[in-house]
Amino acid sequence: MHETRTADLNPSTDEGRALWVSTLAFTVCFAVWTIFSIIGVRIKDELGLTETEFGLLVGTPILTGSLSRIFLGIWTDRYGGRLVFTLVMLATSIATVLLAFAHTYAQVLAAALGVGLAGGSFAVGVAYVSRFYPQQRQGTALGIFGVGNVGAAVTKFAAPFVLLAWGWQAVALVWAGALALMAIAFYVSTVDDPVLIERRRTGAPAKPMLLEMSALRDLRVWRFAYYYFFVFGAFVALALWLPRYLIGVYGFDIATAGMIGALYSIPASIFRAYGGVLSDRIGARSVMYWSLGASAVATLILSLPPTSYVMRGIKGDISSHFEIGIMAFIVAAFVLGFFMSLGKAAVFKHIASYYPNNVGAVGGLVGMIGGLGGFVLPIAFGALNDLTGLWSSCFMLLFVIVAVALVWMDVTVRRTQQQRTDTPPRDVVVAAE
Repeated sequence: MHETRTADLNPSTDEGRALWVSTLAFTVCFAVWTIFSIIGVRIKDELGLTETEFGLLVGTPILTGSLSRIFLGIWTDRYGGRLVFTLVMLATSIATVLLAFAHTYAQVLAAALGVGLAGGSFAVGVAYVSRFYPQQRQGTALGIFGVGNVGAAVTKFAAPFVLLAWGWQAVALVWAGALALMAIAFYVSTVDDPVLIERRRTGAPAKPMLLEMSALRDLRVWRFAYYYFFVFGAFVALALWLPRYLIGVYGFDIATAGMIGALYSIPASIFRAYGGVLSDRIGARSVMYWSLGASAVATLILSLPPTSYVMRGIKGDISSHFEIGIMAFIVAAFVLGFFMSLGKAAVFKHIASYYPNNVGAVGGLVGMIGGLGGFVLPIAFGALNDLTGLWSSCFMLLFVIVAVALVWMDVTVRRTQQQRTDTPPRDVVVAAE
C-alpha cells in the first residue's frame, strides 16, 4: 500500500482534496440514487401504477446501483478512481435528464436503470480514497467518505419543495445538473491516486481481471459482505420503509412520517465518520462487536408487537397491555441507526486492512451485497406484513439477520484466536484489529 507524505485530512493537500471532494461527490450521487423516494409518488399517480409497479420503480435504481459496484470497483483498481468516478457521474446525469422526458412506464424504468449507477459510485470512491491513506488512517478516511449517505436526507428535505413548485421533472433536471457540475468540479480539483501514478511511472501493467477477482474466493470476504448486508442494506431498507411504517403504526401524515424518516437517515449517516475514527483507535473488530450486539438488542425491542394479556391474580384476573410508544420507538431507532453507522465504517476498515491491493474488487462485492439488502429487504418487509399481519415483523427479520451475523463473527474470531491461521500479517492485524 502506497503511503503519501502527509496522509492527513487537510483539504489543501492532494489526499485531503481527494477525500473531501469525493465525499461531496458521493453525497450528490446518493441524493440522485434515492430520487424516486420523492418523485416516485408523483409518477405513480400520473401513470396510474399499481403497488407492485411502484415497488419495482423505486427498487430499480437500488438494484442496478448495487450490481454495478463490483465492476466499477474493479475498473477503479485498473483505470483509477478520478476517471471512473467522473464518468459515472456524467453517465448518471445523462440518465437523470432522460428521466425528465420519459412519458411511459417502460421509459421511466429504462431511465431508472441509468440513475442507479449513482449508487455504484460508492465502490469507486472507497477504492480511490483508500489509496491516499496508510492503513492506520484508512478507517477515519473511509468513515468520512461514507458520510455521503446523508444524500438520502438531502433529497427527502429538498426535493419536495422543487416538486411542489415546478413538478417532478424539474427535480430530475436540477439533480442532473448538480451531478454534472459535481463531475466537472471533481475532475478539476482532484488528482490521480498514488498507485496509478506509480504504475504509469514504472510502466507496470494492470493486474489481470482474474487476479483482481481472486480475493473473492476467500470466505472472509463473504462474511464481511453479510455484515454489510445488515449495516448498510438494512439502513437503506429502513430509510425507504420507515415513513410507511410510521403511518401504519402511529397514524402520522405523510409529511410528518417523511420528516422522521429523513431525520433517521442523518444520524445513521454522519456517525459513520465517528465509526471510522473508532476503528482506527480501538480496532474494527471491537467496533463490529458493538455494532452487531447493540443492533441485536435494538431490533429485538422494536420487534415486540403490541400485546394485551390477562394474568390470573389472587383476587381475580389482571389485564395488562404492552406497546412501544412513539418516543421509545424514536429512541430505539436512533440507537439502531447509530450503531449501524459505526458498523458500516468498521466493515470497510477490515477490507482496506485485509485486502489493500484488492479494495476495488472486494469493496465492490461487499458494497453490491449491501446494496442488494436495500432492494430485497423492503420487499421482504411487505411480504411479512401480508403473511403475519404484524407491522413489527420487519424488525423480527432484522433481528434474525443481525443475530446470525453476530454468532458467525464470534465463532470465527474464537476459532481464529485458537488456530492463528486466519489472520493477516502482524502490521495488518494491528491496523484492523
